[in-house]
Amino acid sequence: MATAVVARPAARPQARARDEEVLVWPDLVFVEFISALLFTFTIFILSVILNAPLLDQANPDVTQNPAKAPWYLLNLQELLLHMEAATAGVIVPTVWLIILGAFPYFDRDNDGQGAWFATEGSVKLTVVSAIVGVVGTWLLILWNQGTIASVLNSWFGISGGDTFRFLENSRAIQGNLPWPEWSESIPYLPFELRILDEGFTGFGATTFQNVDLPSFIVEIAIPIIMMVGLPSLLIYVLWRIGWVFTRRDALIVLFSGFVAVNAMLVLAGTGFRGEDQDLVFPWNLSVDEGIPGYQPPD
Repeated sequence: MATAVVARPAARPQARARDEEVLVWPDLVFVEFISALLFTFTIFILSVILNAPLLDQANPDVTQNPAKAPWYLLNLQELLLHMEAATAGVIVPTVWLIILGAFPYFDRDNDGQGAWFATEGSVKLTVVSAIVGVVGTWLLILWNQGTIASVLNSWFGISGGDTFRFLENSRAIQGNLPWPEWSESIPYLPFELRILDEGFTGFGATTFQNVDLPSFIVEIAIPIIMMVGLPSLLIYVLWRIGWVFTRRDALIVLFSGFVAVNAMLVLAGTGFRGEDQDLVFPWNLSVDEGIPGYQPPD
């Protein structure tokens, strides 16, 4: 007589071992408490070392020079010095947030997910991208400020005369090249569209119907080419030399460069922008003494 075989129920997965668990107390809270103490102590030391000038109550009719945004917006304020306002303050941050949201859809690999430096070569990609971001950002800031041209002229006697004066900074491209008169007011709509007032001066145009081509190139085209072209060039070069193999490698390069660039923009706006937003050394920063209520340090 045949014997019936009864299938045993599948074994339930074993619970995690006790030593794999992390308790809120003391494991997490203790670390957070020590971090809070170190942070508070650091702020206390900085408040003793750094002298903050005291001013009277804020007066909406008097603006100090320089007027700076909070530190978390200084990156955008720094961008405002180099490109058109709407592009720097709205379009660029929005596009970058969309790109950040698309990262998980671009990299679908689950290996090493959620771990720092889990892939081969991720450390060197991060370091190289950060260095390129730091150095490249400062070179672009110094070039657009005209500092590089001044240094070359004073140190090496290289001025370029009037022939290469348009390369001193981005504004020189607009002011020193012989742009035809028609390029300053190019109609781009085949119909009449009135969205803004006649007095609107976006891109240097008198109405919304026209585009000032030199302003458009300097304020929008060149910055966007830099922001898109330079990271793409870096990823391509690293791919050619065999450092970038996967999509995650490309995202590591892109994100590491972004963090470095963002940090340098905040640093430049915080410690190197003086009166009239000119570049100065941090030890030369001062509050405008013409502001009512200014008290010079002892």
